[in-house]
Amino acid sequence: MRSVRIPHDRVGAIIGNKGKTKKMLQEVSGIKLDISAEGEVVIHDEEITADPLMVLSITNVIKAIGRGFSPERATKLFDDDEYLEVIDLKEFIGGKSNQLPRIKGRVIGKNGKARRYIEDLTGVSITIYGNTVAIIGNSVNLPIAMHAIELLLNGSEHNTVYRYLENQRSRLKIIEMGFDI
Repeated sequence: MRSVRIPHDRVGAIIGNKGKTKKMLQEVSGIKLDISAEGEVVIHDEEITADPLMVLSITNVIKAIGRGFSPERATKLFDDDEYLEVIDLKEFIGGKSNQLPRIKGRVIGKNGKARRYIEDLTGVSITIYGNTVAIIGNSVNLPIAMHAIELLLNGSEHNTVYRYLENQRSRLKIIEMGFDI
């Protein structure tokens, strides 16, 4: 048995309307979930039939929902080549909590432009929640999106990051066509 802690205000998202999301997660994974009102999600993986990879997948889906993804986006993590990465923004502000809104704003961009641009050019899903930026993507596009976000967090200008993404777009298209670079 393992457990995952999610923020209290995300409990409703993981349960869903009349328990539909919880039921869907249990049906897809074949693993029983117990969810407390405080945000403790217990994953019953002690059954002999529990697939270790499915346990890892359901754990990541729960973490993704806890980090602000919709259940629909989070369930992409059940696919073989989809991964979740979470960046702790506290690592980029040097203990100055008053800098958190500024650094979040750099990733979001004016009217959401930076986040949308990264998502559109790489095909990842991004959410900014609490002190974190979470990204869902595959083994090809996730590292590109991570690097773009880390460039922003380290102070690179938005135009520099956009140029980086444009340069990577052709690489992504070649890989999508089945060629390896």
